[in-house]
Amino acid sequence: MARTRRRHCREQKVKVVRQDADGVFWLGTNGGCRDLTNREHSRNPEILATVNPIKPAPRFCLLAALALAALSACGKKEAGREVVVYTSVDQVFSEPVLRGFERETGIRVRPVYDVEAAKTTGLATRLVAEKERPRADVFWNNEFLQTLRLKEQGLLAASDPKLGMGIPAKSFDPQGYWFGLGARARVFLVNTTLVKPGDYPRSLGDLLNPKYPAERIGMALPLFGTASTHAAALYATQGPEKTRAFFEQIKSRGVRISDGNSTVRDLVVSGQLWFGLTDTDDALEAVQRGAPVAVVAPDQDARGAMVVFGTVAMVKGAPHPEEAKKLIGFLLKSETEQELIRSGCFQWSLREGNGATRMFPKGLRAMDASPDDVLRALPVAAQELREIFVR
Repeated sequence: MARTRRRHCREQKVKVVRQDADGVFWLGTNGGCRDLTNREHSRNPEILATVNPIKPAPRFCLLAALALAALSACGKKEAGREVVVYTSVDQVFSEPVLRGFERETGIRVRPVYDVEAAKTTGLATRLVAEKERPRADVFWNNEFLQTLRLKEQGLLAASDPKLGMGIPAKSFDPQGYWFGLGARARVFLVNTTLVKPGDYPRSLGDLLNPKYPAERIGMALPLFGTASTHAAALYATQGPEKTRAFFEQIKSRGVRISDGNSTVRDLVVSGQLWFGLTDTDDALEAVQRGAPVAVVAPDQDARGAMVVFGTVAMVKGAPHPEEAKKLIGFLLKSETEQELIRSGCFQWSLREGNGATRMFPKGLRAMDASPDDVLRALPVAAQELREIFVR
């Protein structure tokens, strides 16, 4: 009889291992719920048999049961676990990476995307609104400014700073509150059927050049996303007075202001604009489609082009902190960054700098604007640009 019971126990498959509030472990099998002496308690596997974790023999049996549970779950890593990520990285780029994380870990990812017009600003506003009851675990941003702003507001949690190994010091927080991930640049996209090479714009100042009709050149509204980051960087490097005057002239001249960088790209591709200011990822998409366009990095003989790097951070009070750390570690792997570069999401690796690419074979001269300086310039920049473009 005893032999029969032992055989029956070996044939049982552990389905559930749980610990209640008093520290007692419960086991459930596919053939009903039994204790370790094989006394049947229920045919319902959701009603679990108790195991006393204090006595030596049951503790040994508990370890064996846990091992059986692990074997039963083979191929179902991290089953039932999830992580919520708010991301301004375009879905076409971010979704394959997140699916790869799911395959590797078994942790389900619940992404929340934002519209092109609001982009990072909209997601940051949502995180502020949810401060008391956070819903997001990870904030994966396609730029850095709003991420630094969230840290300043106490809305981010620290991760292990060692995750920043290999990333330049200015591109991650030394306390682990945020980490840089891939980089893009602010560039001109030029319609080559409408503008000859000798007439390509070479500087941001060409947005004010009278030889280009104002209604045939454009840029995104500098209140959101990378356009906002770029504007704040100009405030930081050139000073408020000069930068405000620059944007006031853009407004008064009638330069076409669009709701996002991809809209600028589409207007250039269709020929409605001669050229426009956009990001390298949007420009690259037009190039790969075979559109009649050229990409020009502005101010390569002077201050340089604005380079914007992406960031990833854990939200303070994240509902799933362990899963959040796993996702952050996955995103910061060199292999992930390279995958994002191959897909066209980013054009440079932070680990390698602004070196040669297909778009810029000789590399890129970048504007010298530190993230902290850009953050300090943001309040004035945001207020003045809102007065200029919204009033």
